[in-house]
Amino acid sequence: MPATFTSFYFLCFYAVSLLIYYIIPGKMQWGFLLFVSGAFYLLTGNGILILYPIAAALIAYVSLRVMAGTEDVKKRRFALFFAVVLLVGSLAVLKYVNFGINTVNGIAALWGKGWDIVNPVRFLAPLGISFYTLSILGYIVDVYNKIAEPQNNFFKLTLYGMYFPSILSGPILRYREDGEQFFVPHPFDYRQVTFGMQRMVWGFFKILVISERMNLVVNTVYDNYTQYPGTYIWFATICFAFQLYTNFSGSMDIALGMSQSFGIYLPENFENPFFSKNISEYWRRWHITLGVWMKEYVFYPLLRTGAFTSLGKKMRRKFGKKRGKQFSTFLAMFILWFMVGIWHGGDWKFVIGSGLLHWFYIVSGELLTPFFQKGMEKFHINPKGRWVDIFRMFRTFFLVNIGFVFFRAASAMDAWKMLKGAVSVWNPWVLADGSLFSLGLDVIETVIALVSLLILWTISRLQKNGSVRERIEKKKLPVRFVIWYALLFYIILLGYYGPGYSAAEFIYQGF
Repeated sequence: MPATFTSFYFLCFYAVSLLIYYIIPGKMQWGFLLFVSGAFYLLTGNGILILYPIAAALIAYVSLRVMAGTEDVKKRRFALFFAVVLLVGSLAVLKYVNFGINTVNGIAALWGKGWDIVNPVRFLAPLGISFYTLSILGYIVDVYNKIAEPQNNFFKLTLYGMYFPSILSGPILRYREDGEQFFVPHPFDYRQVTFGMQRMVWGFFKILVISERMNLVVNTVYDNYTQYPGTYIWFATICFAFQLYTNFSGSMDIALGMSQSFGIYLPENFENPFFSKNISEYWRRWHITLGVWMKEYVFYPLLRTGAFTSLGKKMRRKFGKKRGKQFSTFLAMFILWFMVGIWHGGDWKFVIGSGLLHWFYIVSGELLTPFFQKGMEKFHINPKGRWVDIFRMFRTFFLVNIGFVFFRAASAMDAWKMLKGAVSVWNPWVLADGSLFSLGLDVIETVIALVSLLILWTISRLQKNGSVRERIEKKKLPVRFVIWYALLFYIILLGYYGPGYSAAEFIYQGF
């Protein structure tokens, strides 16, 4: 079974699981979820790699039992150290050793050496290791800090770590907020099951109708960027922004909707990030659970360390209270954003595009804010005006897209070359002469993409005033019927499933 929410086999797996889940007694539901999570791991081709999340749960279990059995600070600290070293060490070896190898190979190439070191463990990284590691690690730290109660059941801890709807792409969980709901009975609730399925349908719309179409344009340009310079690169990068957003947020919609149908509520991971007015706000709306985790378990603990406290005092004495505080804060932010970048993948393109570039944006924004404020006062610009906000949204979107060039390019060097090609070639006429229709989408497909993006934008605006599903629920039955079945058939008929596949033929064969 493919490890993807949109595969037919996965949907069958989910449907059977949901049916059995509500047939069995409530006290057995968590055990059944553990069983299907393990079965999902095995069926997606991971096989023996299931031992990794089980080992992570075992490490957490031992550490938590030690903490629960003593108030001795040294023993508790050793238990924390033991868990952090093993969990972070396994994550670094299995997923991020590539970063060191690629860096060494790159330096060797610059020196004219022919080194080509191969990662010996590149095939051993298990499914979802980044997500379950951070979820479990955060829980251990919370128990150490006595803001969460230790779980004394190893099997429940294993379910928390490898719950199948969140293992593919998150969100990152926090046990003190999300954990206990996995283990209590959930009687069948028609409203919550249908609400969950409705959200899943919205996720399928994002992925199959929008993301898969955008992918065609992105692949054409990014795989042949020397043939498509200038405006082509900007256009493909904007397409990639929507491809990535609809794919990732669509996966979240499916994961959260699926969980809601089980009676389990996972944390939100996106909140219309492309409406953000600055980079800090963008990261409060994009991959929310990662940002929260990094702040709670990396940024704030760093600032509280003796080294940073001492550094802050020295900088305040030397540069004044404000600048001195900024220096230590910006340094901690540098470490934070480096980790955010490398979390996305063991390559400098991620470290730059998803990490350090955003650190540069935020630091520059902080330092230049007084100059911007003086400029607005000088030209009598209202900083809270509507057009100022619109400008800020476009500016933020543009800056984010520069980072997306690094994210999508084959390497950091390719990203630099693409950005150079994007600004050195002037060909805006391709927007009007039909050239864009040669990138993978013809006129009809382009219209479908634009109409779908308009639907996405409309729903995103409506969500600012509350749940769209709840507003639809208040409509009369025929109206609800038309809305949801129209969306469902829109997906079936216009979703992109790859060459040689016809959704219409699939429907007719069903009859």
